[in-house]
Amino acid sequence: MAVITNIEDLKRIYKRRAPKMFYDYCESGSWTEQTFRENTSDFEKIYLRQRVAVDMSGRSTKTQMVGQDVAMPVALAPVGSTGMQCADGEIKAARAAEAFGVPFTLSTMSINSIEDVAEATTKPFWFQLYTMRDTDFTSRLIQRAKDAKCSALVITLDLQLLGQRHMDLKNGLSAPPKPTLPVIMDLSTKWRWCMGMAGAKRRHFGNIVGHVKGVSDLSDLGAWTAEQFDLTLDWDKVAKLMEQWDGPVILKGINDVEDAKMAVKLGADAIVVSNHGGRQLDGSLSSIRMLPKILDAVGSDIEVHLDSGIRSGQDVLKAVAMGAKGTFIGRAFIYGLGAMGQEGVSHALRVIHTELDKSMALCGRTNIESLDRDMLLIPKDFHGDWV
Repeated sequence: MAVITNIEDLKRIYKRRAPKMFYDYCESGSWTEQTFRENTSDFEKIYLRQRVAVDMSGRSTKTQMVGQDVAMPVALAPVGSTGMQCADGEIKAARAAEAFGVPFTLSTMSINSIEDVAEATTKPFWFQLYTMRDTDFTSRLIQRAKDAKCSALVITLDLQLLGQRHMDLKNGLSAPPKPTLPVIMDLSTKWRWCMGMAGAKRRHFGNIVGHVKGVSDLSDLGAWTAEQFDLTLDWDKVAKLMEQWDGPVILKGINDVEDAKMAVKLGADAIVVSNHGGRQLDGSLSSIRMLPKILDAVGSDIEVHLDSGIRSGQDVLKAVAMGAKGTFIGRAFIYGLGAMGQEGVSHALRVIHTELDKSMALCGRTNIESLDRDMLLIPKDFHGDWV
């Protein structure tokens, strides 16, 4: 077995083992993919200040996200169709997160259902909600998350309609894959994936099929989802969704100061500075570039998290030092899941934690709560004003 020392190691194995359409689904963005690329490259423009002759013993990366204890300021982000990257993918990722001590967030568009994941785990997980036009379905989905003892609701705000995702369109992305000649040829080389899926608990969207009138199988699902994302979503509707939830609410997809201020006004517990991993509005600023302005605007009025572009523990370190209370990883854990299942997700978490812990120490800090912008060297134009 290859020695896994960084996230790129997992990505290389993942590319060999995952079907092309699902690898491309993970490893692509919308339109020209400018935002997708800059989500990661902008982290490289921030440098760390090396400090020496500091007592580096007794280090701790433990903290809290929305009042919940975490082993490090990292949560697994909601990723649609995770159960297509690896058989029972959501269950395996949730178990790895639970064992490590970080939150797992289940997507509305998951393959394994809320109930499947709850049955397979022993601690509460978070649930991510897409807003649908079918308000009765949305209300029942929220109630199902409550019944499963989910400990936070993550409402995604940046997907009222799908961005132009060229790779998904060209590949004819579907779950499960349609048996076209190119798909059959690709799957013939992915025997590990095929064997796993043959014994999988589910191979369709478990939160939807069988829970919506008129959607009994996959042939009905495509038409339903195409017309269900709520184009009329506004802040009043967000407030009504928040009222239906009894616990912490996190608003995901905030990438503008004015939207961050609205989240504060609504009383959300946290926001996620995010551009959907570069898969929605191409040409928008990277999350890490937007983070300082948003933090400066909302101060301590709301807890601020960040996703989009994190591929290492140093990326986590930079986001937290800049002021984020937590981060979400999506692609980084999917690489591990697609490469080696549950153990691959555990590998990804260990890699990120090791990088975070050692880099923190070499910056002269021993506790995650002590990180601040003084640790960073940030270009003057990094978050300058734009005409």
